[in-house]
Amino acid sequence: MTTNTIVTSDDILLKLCHSVAHVLSHTSASHVSHAGMVQSITRTRLKPDLGCFSIFDGGFSGLVVINFSASAAIEIYRRYMLNMGMPEAELAFSHTSDEVGNVMGELMNQILGDFINKISKELQTSISQSQPKMLTINKELTISIDANLDDPVARRVSFKTENNHIFYLEFAMDKTEFIKLDEFEYDEEFDPDSLLEQHGQNGNHITTSNTVSPWTKMADKPAIASQLNDVDADDLLDQLGI
Repeated sequence: MTTNTIVTSDDILLKLCHSVAHVLSHTSASHVSHAGMVQSITRTRLKPDLGCFSIFDGGFSGLVVINFSASAAIEIYRRYMLNMGMPEAELAFSHTSDEVGNVMGELMNQILGDFINKISKELQTSISQSQPKMLTINKELTISIDANLDDPVARRVSFKTENNHIFYLEFAMDKTEFIKLDEFEYDEEFDPDSLLEQHGQNGNHITTSNTVSPWTKMADKPAIASQLNDVDADDLLDQLGI
């Protein structure tokens, strides 16, 4: 007989916190952590200095808001860009820069992608998200975000960057529970980096002479498709006598 496992809204919040810490730590090559305590709030808000939000729907509905201080946003942005190989001299210095907002919005997208992927496998449900929106907010302004939830549960969790700059995650979702009725196996995660590292540790050497990496083949597909489209377009113009 299977022992029923119950997953609550706070369990889902914890998974989201893990995704935030994991993605930001990995992409910025630094340590980002969340507090062990969670605060119950009545409403989610966008607050200074840089606020980002996204709405998700499907197996359950909810809203994710991350409010970055200027110092936290700049630290994460600069660490991310440096980790990507960008020269430090070319990086922005102000959190009001469009480049900073674009990068933080992309990181938010990666966070939600990681979260949704885990939730879909562990809770056997499907969730979709809206495109994250990023706003620069001054000290005198807060914006309430209403996700039109029937029975909302709202929480706030504080995060800390490696340089001890603070930012906050605010989370609201329908009050719900997922109950495990039967045993099932999770789909196995495929991590190319871990696979290559494992081959290297086992002494297996991957040669590139006279071979084409499957990753290279995948990367070349858009270019090949573009060339074929160009050829088709030229043939069509020739037939029309243009």
